[in-house]
Formats: sequence, C-alpha cells, structure tokens
Amino acid sequence: MWPFTRTPVVPVLRLSGAIGMATPLRPGLSIATLAEPLQKAFEMSKTPAVALIINSPGGSAVQSSLILKRIRALAEEFEKKVHVFLEDVAASGGYYLAIGGDEIYAEPSSIVGSIGVISSGFGFVEAIDKLGIQRRVYTAGRSKAILDPFLPEKPEDIERLSALQRDAHDVFIGAVKERRAGKLKGPDAELFSGAFWSGKQALEFGLIDGISDIRSRMRELYGDDVKLKVVPVERPGLLSRLRRTPSLDGLASLTGSNATLTDELLSTLETRALWARYGL
Repeated sequence: MWPFTRTPVVPVLRLSGAIGMATPLRPGLSIATLAEPLQKAFEMSKTPAVALIINSPGGSAVQSSLILKRIRALAEEFEKKVHVFLEDVAASGGYYLAIGGDEIYAEPSSIVGSIGVISSGFGFVEAIDKLGIQRRVYTAGRSKAILDPFLPEKPEDIERLSALQRDAHDVFIGAVKERRAGKLKGPDAELFSGAFWSGKQALEFGLIDGISDIRSRMRELYGDDVKLKVVPVERPGLLSRLRRTPSLDGLASLTGSNATLTDELLSTLETRALWARYGL
C-alpha cells in the first residue's frame, strides 16, 4: 500500500497495434513513436510506478527489442516499477514488450505467448507460367533475389532464412528467460514452441503474474484514491498530416503515388493477418 499522504499518480501508456509496421495511414509501434511518450511517463510523477497497457499481435522483432530496452533503461534511471496489463492479445512481439514489466497481469481470456518467429508469403510461379508472364530480375550479388515469390524456391535460400529465424528466436527466448527468471513453469519445448494461451493458462506457465485489471491492481498497491493519468502516444498518420497541409499540391505529394497506396494495402493486409492469427 502507498505509504505517503499525497495522492499517488500513476502514468499510463497504452501500447496498441502492430509493431514496426508503419505506413502513412497506419503508423505502427516503434522506438521512434514511443521514445518521447515513454520519457514523459517516467518523468511525470513522483510515484515510483509506471503502468503499460498492451494490446498487440506482434510485428518487428528489432523494434520490439528496442522498445523493451528503452523501458528497462528508463525504469532503472528513474527507479520505478513497471506494471504491465494485457488486454485482448499480447503475442509474439506484443509479449516481448510485456516482459519489460516488473509484473504482468492479464484478463482470463487474454491471448498470451506465441514466443517464436514467423515469416510468411506467397508463391506465384505457377500462376505467372499459366498467364504467360516472364519474370525478369537483374541483380549484383547472387543472393540478392532470394525467396522472390515469382521464382522457384531454392533449398539453400530456405536454410538461410531458417538460420536467421533461429537467431531471432534465441534472442527472444533469452530475453524471456532473463526477465521471467524463477517464474517460468513448464518445459522449454512447450513454452517456446510459438504456441499461445489464454491468460489463465499463461499464469499456470508463469508467463504472467496474475489475473487482474489496471484499476483494481493499482488501487490494491497505491490505495483507492490513486489517479491513473494517461500519457498520449502521438502517431501522426496521413489524416493528421493533411490537417497541416495548406495546398492541393501537398495533398498530391502524400496520396498521388501508386507505390504509397500499394504499400498501404500490403501493410494493412499484413497487419490484419497478424490479428487474425489470434481470432481477432
């Protein structure tokens, strides 16, 4: 319980969305978008606590790692405890962010885990053959066009990708073991298989510390008069940029590119596929 007479204020930062998948319309979670809000959250109050609410299906392993490192660096610098609360899903990179907390809580039906690495795509070789389309690729460097979806797969290319995935998986596993030291229950083969579980199951595996929501837990720790102050995460996308664009020429520069629209569509589909893996 909070020992002082002043009203405790706990800054709250909501980390919601895919990680690292940024387009003009859908900026993702990244160290660039979160560095300033994280700094504000840790500086805002004298209460030795910061709360994070996470709702993410994952995304970039690199951005997940960078955000985790920043959370822990700030926690050490300001000597504050980080309380993490999971909503619908904290899977893959979303769980990577969660282990930045000193304690992790979830709802019974939250989806938690997916400690693994995935790479997916499509192969169009037979389709373009049937359409009579020739694929022409010119590279400097024999491995520059590996895993091109319009070219046949090569075993050596698949093995190269698998090696990269194993390295990333090992880093992920190491981070979970370090941050959840002494709490994990169950064999590594199960915990780090890429499977995901409900909040209730995740508690049994030691992936989280309890079943609770942010309001209940913060009142339990800091008293009924605790105030939760949300720190906004500014992720300016195309619409906010348009408000600052004074001319039609500016609008054209933002929306007139076929590449921009194509990237937006692909990113939207990829992000949607991430959420869909967890039935959301």
